[in-house]
Amino acid sequence: MNNRIKHQNASICYGDFPINFLIEPRATDTEKVLIKVYSDCRVVALASPKVSYKEIINAVKKRARWVCRQICYFESQRENILPRHYVSGESHFYLGRRHFLKVREEEKCESEVKLLHGVLEVRVRLGNPKKIKLLLMNWYKQRAMEIFDRRLNYVISRTLWVKEKPPIRLLSMQTQWGSCSPKGMLTLNPHLVKAPRDCIDYVLLHELCHIAEHNHSERFYCLLHKVMPQWEKVKKCLDEMAYFYLND
Repeated sequence: MNNRIKHQNASICYGDFPINFLIEPRATDTEKVLIKVYSDCRVVALASPKVSYKEIINAVKKRARWVCRQICYFESQRENILPRHYVSGESHFYLGRRHFLKVREEEKCESEVKLLHGVLEVRVRLGNPKKIKLLLMNWYKQRAMEIFDRRLNYVISRTLWVKEKPPIRLLSMQTQWGSCSPKGMLTLNPHLVKAPRDCIDYVLLHELCHIAEHNHSERFYCLLHKVMPQWEKVKKCLDEMAYFYLND
């Protein structure tokens, strides 16, 4: 596979079932094509530059039955996710754990959100779902900025090429956890604070590696592997829960 077909969209058919997938470069030089199906039903084929486009297509065809099963499984899981009503008893993620929501209506109180003993407690004068949703999102953003800054302080020592601590801004996104500008600004998805700390560390290190390597080249993945040898395992966990964190 040459540079021109990296990150290329492709598709095959398994009977009458179309399988659309993305070809991405793999960090290792192995000739084996790694095929992943994520919780949002995205299909990705990872292959090293040594593997041809035809070989990638054939690899996906060989795993087509498994891919279809995975897609059907995740689609059934998504159907079971009930719409949010922002009432007591619902559960919401924070740092990889589910916490029950408790709404307390008090006539004379300041609206606030607190995490107490595994319970997300929202105090409001009137339990309006839109108001509660907004309060929760603002709480997530506040916690996200605090946690991301703290985790950045923790992981930045591994990145000897980063001379100054980069600034962070938050931006809600549906398909990305983060990005790094050419000037070193880190843009992070506040929904990431719903994931475990090692997933947050992975996203931070991924973006910090982009300060040295601005694309997903082999050198980029070598650098990422040096600062986080288990990054693929962590990424897999994050990808598998992405739909739930982004729609929580």
